[in-house]
Amino acid sequence: MVAVPGVELLQSYAELLQRLAVLVALVLGLGVALALDDRAWLARFRGRLLLGVPWGTLVVAGFVLAVYLFLQGGLDNWYRPVTIPFRAWSYFYPLGILTGAFSHSGAGHLLGNLVGTLTLAPLVEYAWGHFPRERGSSSFGSLGENPYVRAFVVFPAVTLVVGLLTAVFAIGPIIGFSGVVFAFAGFALVYYPIGTVVALSVGDVVSLLYSTLSNPELVARARPVFVTPWWAQIAIQGHAIGLLFGVLLGILVVRRRDDPRPGAFRLWAGVLLFAVVQSLWAVYWFRGASQFVLFRWLGLILVVGLAVVVTVALRASDRPLFGRFAEGFDPETVRGFVPTLPRWEVAVAVLVFSAAALSGPAVPVNLTTASDDPLPNDPITVRDYEVTYAEDVPDGMVSAVDAEAFGETTQVNTSGVLVRSESRGIWTTAVSKSRLAFEGETRVRVGGVGWRESVVVNRTGWTAVGGGTAYQIRLTPPDGERRLVYRSPARQVEGRIGGTNVSVVPAEEGFRLNVTRGNTTRSVPLPANNETTATTDLVFTRQGSKLFAVSDDTRVRIATRETYRGQQ
Repeated sequence: MVAVPGVELLQSYAELLQRLAVLVALVLGLGVALALDDRAWLARFRGRLLLGVPWGTLVVAGFVLAVYLFLQGGLDNWYRPVTIPFRAWSYFYPLGILTGAFSHSGAGHLLGNLVGTLTLAPLVEYAWGHFPRERGSSSFGSLGENPYVRAFVVFPAVTLVVGLLTAVFAIGPIIGFSGVVFAFAGFALVYYPIGTVVALSVGDVVSLLYSTLSNPELVARARPVFVTPWWAQIAIQGHAIGLLFGVLLGILVVRRRDDPRPGAFRLWAGVLLFAVVQSLWAVYWFRGASQFVLFRWLGLILVVGLAVVVTVALRASDRPLFGRFAEGFDPETVRGFVPTLPRWEVAVAVLVFSAAALSGPAVPVNLTTASDDPLPNDPITVRDYEVTYAEDVPDGMVSAVDAEAFGETTQVNTSGVLVRSESRGIWTTAVSKSRLAFEGETRVRVGGVGWRESVVVNRTGWTAVGGGTAYQIRLTPPDGERRLVYRSPARQVEGRIGGTNVSVVPAEEGFRLNVTRGNTTRSVPLPANNETTATTDLVFTRQGSKLFAVSDDTRVRIATRETYRGQQ
């Protein structure tokens, strides 16, 4: 294709005009809406928030962004931050517990949680308020009632505590602020159930605006991609405990201050809609070997039950659970017996029990640490990390307690690029075998506070016709030479050629071809492009990515160089 002078400049001007058009449309739309609105809500905001601004939300969002930019190195590598040292691997790794809830796996992950924070946290901050609401209290009567302290200290501090709780009680290794975002949602649902669902739509608008300004026009072509099921990428347990923490905190504040409560149907519908939209029904299990199972039936029952229990906790009366049946008991004799408890207290107890039941399994799992068994295949060392490649080995971070549910087990084997740090208690499959086979080359980033390094991982292979792929895995350390760490078994070409069997064999240097006739095997190097090698039985010639065998007047293709769709 012949390049047309000035085309790229014209495209840049066109994108600039498109962005300006979007901004103008948004400003005009807001202007019309504000001009026709009575703006009474502005006065309500100023009455609840300092200068009408959710300062606490902005402080929290700024903190999360700063962790990504400076601690994880996102400022230098926006799309590929360092993640391994900042996950909440176990209780024996304090740095991960402290940073896991505030770190992120990539730019998309970060932006998604920031949008959720900026849309849901203001509802929480508005409901709580910067100004005390008790009659007779003064805004500056004490340190706890000072609106500046409440906005810039108390709200961010409570958020940090909730984040730490999600890291402690989520089944590791978690990373991301989403548990806290769900806590914001849980608190907001208690006050504004329908408003919380609407806030999700506002978040979608903000995400669309960001995507549009980043890339006004998107040209998409069909291409193969490597994906895992979307529901297998959701930290469902961490999201659920975050939501329950927020709901319980919201109920505590509502009942302590005797704030107005939403109608029962609005509350039930809001909780159910939020839980469904946010996929809290996606209960799944990891089977190992990149296999997952989704329990839709169980998830749907659970979210319906959640909506019912939250509604009862807020809207039920103080009457005993079983009404007249409970009235026959002597309160002093059966104090605390369930039938004598108010209905709303029973619902709160169910929520507390649910949070405990979800959090409890995290304790044995998060008490594990990295196995001290030597890693296979001559690992590369980068400070306190070891990096290698292996297949079908026990996962070194699986809980020592083998739990089973619905026929599934926690004991799994794994294959891929392995990373271990004994001092940090980290053992993980950083890149799965299937993903590496798709991408061909990747980088594994390791590090800690104030430092980060990358190890390059390469896979090369030849696919024998009808016999599978023979491949090699090589690692390149930050300041060293590329090293071979893994060779797959040889792969035999289907059928016989000139009375011989041909196999593709990964070798220390490149690949070799084994030619077997009877009990005799001869080996020759796989030829370079446009060159040939020969044994007494066959001649091998390579043309680009294809390898042919010639016997007398017969010429057949026997292997093809492996291609990596992730690089196309």
